[in-house]
Amino acid sequence: MYRPSSPSHTPASNTHSQTHSLTPPQTLAAHPHSPPAAMPTPAPHFVDEILEEIFLRLRTPAALARASIACPRFRRIITERSFLRRFRKRHPPPVLGFADEDGFHPAQAPHPSAPLARALADAADFTYSFVPKPSKGRWIPCDVRDGRVLLEEDKPGWNKFSNLAVCDPLFRRYQLLPPIPEGLAGDRKERPHEIVPILAPTLDDGDEMSFKVICFGAYETNLVAFVFSSLTGQWGIAASPSLSSLGTTSPHASRNLSWLGCRGLSCFDNVHRCLYSASPWMDKLLMLDTRTMEFSTINDRSGYHMQLRLLPGQSDEVLARNDMPCRKRPGQTRSLPRIVVGREGALEMFSLVGDHNPNGSFDLYHTSQQNNREASEEWQLENIIPLPGQYDYFTLGAAEGFLFLGATTEDQLDIDEDSPVWLSRTDWDVDYFSLDVRTSELAKVCRRRRRFFHYEDVHWYFGFPPSLSSPSI
Repeated sequence: MYRPSSPSHTPASNTHSQTHSLTPPQTLAAHPHSPPAAMPTPAPHFVDEILEEIFLRLRTPAALARASIACPRFRRIITERSFLRRFRKRHPPPVLGFADEDGFHPAQAPHPSAPLARALADAADFTYSFVPKPSKGRWIPCDVRDGRVLLEEDKPGWNKFSNLAVCDPLFRRYQLLPPIPEGLAGDRKERPHEIVPILAPTLDDGDEMSFKVICFGAYETNLVAFVFSSLTGQWGIAASPSLSSLGTTSPHASRNLSWLGCRGLSCFDNVHRCLYSASPWMDKLLMLDTRTMEFSTINDRSGYHMQLRLLPGQSDEVLARNDMPCRKRPGQTRSLPRIVVGREGALEMFSLVGDHNPNGSFDLYHTSQQNNREASEEWQLENIIPLPGQYDYFTLGAAEGFLFLGATTEDQLDIDEDSPVWLSRTDWDVDYFSLDVRTSELAKVCRRRRRFFHYEDVHWYFGFPPSLSSPSI
């Protein structure tokens, strides 16, 4: 065994002034029967940390799901909420399909999410049979976010407060929301022109089991944001600005232009926890910052948008013609511009341009506006994306960096305004597409057959495989 020379040969007082050599080490022959020296065993938590870093670098949720079934230790690490939170930040959950009043429609092959979507459809209950039935009508979904579905009692009219519930269809959990107290909603002299409930975006550092519901009320002279918190179990008023303070007038008049896609407050896109609606006013976008609960408006008639709104299929062009589209195709009245997640400090809008003529062409016009004080506030054209031919398109919302489109093929029924065919009795094959706004890649999500519709409310579901999911309620 190696040992240094005796300290007596190098006195401490002379260590800086004298140089001494050390006795060369003795080479000892190893005993032929000596066992090899054992490596120190790393601490279990250190091994877990290394495995976490490895799992974080797996590229897809499907690969992570396969790793989770390799052994109990892998599954324990991967299913920890803290790890899944880190994984979601690095790998956003894929789109698995959409929910509407007819149930859940999973992504279909060859879409890469098809196996995960099928697993979700088999494991979850999108009939909501586990939620107590409302006193009248049935439950229909009105929003989907973070594995939760916001349910609204199906009833006639859109200016009455409905019974609401939030549920987790995968784990079959639910919470019935109390009605908005009359002290909050009943002290107003007039009924709201429109009421729209949505799930509020969640905060990164918030409790994953808690949620908020925002119920928008559009009155004659002001907007009201009623907010329900699952932590308190109560409703409150978070904001109530006057329309004049927002530089606009009552949005209810736009309901008379529903054939142009103007349907009040019913179309919201979530961008960096701000909710944008492109439909209530023809010249402005409505924005609600859910972190501060403050309303504001953004000018939609500046820069390139002055030219864009006169292109085929845009609202100003249709109004200039003073007629409705003569060719009847599903979804024509819902081709609204959509706000999507884009660059920091900028709004990114996609507008569908097309004239709905037989074998007509469609393009997506990508425009942006810098929303900071140092940059120009005018809308600028970023790109024009041609869409594949042989389809008649309509927009279906935006979420998680994707724009969603619906389309019917040109080889289906061609019905004009003089046709004796009853539209309500016609069946259509509808294809649903997603556009990744970062790459401009268009992918077909699924197809279904349904009766003719002027517009449809679909709510896109993003998530991980059931084996990697946790209860959200």
